Amino acid sequence: MNIRKNFLGLLLSFITIISIPGIANASSTNVSSLKIHYIDCGQGDSTLIQVGNENILIDSGNNDSKAYDYLKGRGITKLNIVIATHPHADHIGGMKKILENIEVGNFYAPKVTTNTQTFTSMINSLKSQNIKIKVPQAGEQLQIGSAIITLLAPNSNTYEDLNNYSIVTKLRYGNTSFIFQGDAEDISESEILAKQLDISADVIRIGHHGSASSTTSEYLNKVNPKYAIISVGENNDYGHPNTTTLDKLSQRNITTYRTDINGTIIASSDGENIEFTATKDASEVNEIQNDNTTNYKTIDTVYNKAKEKINHAKETVAEVKDNIKNNLTEIIKNKIFN
Repeated sequence: MNIRKNFLGLLLSFITIISIPGIANASSTNVSSLKIHYIDCGQGDSTLIQVGNENILIDSGNNDSKAYDYLKGRGITKLNIVIATHPHADHIGGMKKILENIEVGNFYAPKVTTNTQTFTSMINSLKSQNIKIKVPQAGEQLQIGSAIITLLAPNSNTYEDLNNYSIVTKLRYGNTSFIFQGDAEDISESEILAKQLDISADVIRIGHHGSASSTTSEYLNKVNPKYAIISVGENNDYGHPNTTTLDKLSQRNITTYRTDINGTIIASSDGENIEFTATKDASEVNEIQNDNTTNYKTIDTVYNKAKEKINHAKETVAEVKDNIKNNLTEIIKNKIFN
């Protein structure tokens, strides 16, 4: 076990990820018309998009108040659109507090249910606020200020894995564009590619916290981003982000930002240029170059993949148990969805 820890410690000091020229503290950001806040909420996802005076929230982080506290700290009193990409706790955990304390306009979520307490709490909060869930349709477009959001996924009615129900969106503002992946995995990515949608973007929020099950080479090549954002918790139990994903980004010279290293990351756009600021400074990390560290890297990749599969299996078993216990039916779905 001590050897394993030493391997990981050595690996973390060498892995290539970040090349962030000119990154500044958040306090020094220039004023612009579009701001996207990739909120540091640990091992979870939450993104605040501000266009003029209108606000969009994609996911709400884990079962804590980190996302809500961030919104409150920014003086957010209304969210014009809220998107719950899929019903995993690390994406909708903070939704209850947000729904009960901030005015919400339209609420989007995929047509799928789980029987977790987190999901039930979100549904009860929606009901108490008399907010109906809007089910996304791939290809649908939403206008938010002078920005246009296109819904890219989900593209099927049912999936074996909840991650593939994730609502994937592309935001275009002037000549700049951003993609938000939720936890969409390779199955969802292949469906998006098959529909031949325009998914080219300057910035991609990497799917499933940088898991090896997302971000296929074909998909990444089609998006062809200059920048990548990975929302991930420091020293998380899932081995995220996976070194396979990091390699793909590094090989394409994609500048990568991580919330575990950079804290909350803010992208600002004037419609032509994109500027990034962060709440934490990060030292540039050098690429693994010698054979010995490459061997450590290979060991780490195998270990992380196995660990990821085990944790994913645990999540699946828990969901199946919940489904058996509560036996939610289509009748219940029809009551809570439009």
